[in-house]
Amino acid sequence: MKNLSLTWPFWALLSAAFAALTAIFAKIGVEAVNPNLATFIRTIIIVVAAGIVVLATNSWQAPSAISGRSWLFLVLSGLATGASWFCYFRALKLGQASRVAPIDKLSVVFVAIFAVLFLGEKLSVPNWLGVAMIAGGAILVAWRTA
Repeated sequence: MKNLSLTWPFWALLSAAFAALTAIFAKIGVEAVNPNLATFIRTIIIVVAAGIVVLATNSWQAPSAISGRSWLFLVLSGLATGASWFCYFRALKLGQASRVAPIDKLSVVFVAIFAVLFLGEKLSVPNWLGVAMIAGGAILVAWRTA
């Protein structure tokens, strides 16, 4: 039997759990802080933590060994991440975490659509149904009732 920690679902579930904690911790942390400054502080912590992980796992490789294409897409990914974080912290500053987080998770729907459009991935009818259900669920969770 395969070691659970070697499977993608294990790591994806951990990612979801940490993302949930991120929303709760960020909502509390941003209460009396400008959301842009809060994003900056968060980014510093992430850079330090990522550096520790790279060193601890001996994952360093020479930047010159990374292809230009990889550099381009890693830079674009970093810019998109930064934009997402600034928007997320602003939304948390203005709204309830229980409503902001589900809308933020519409990224799952966007990833499915973008993967089909730009990566040539194929989704079956049940997959598309799941994407629609995620979208509907996120909207329903964020829906404001009287």
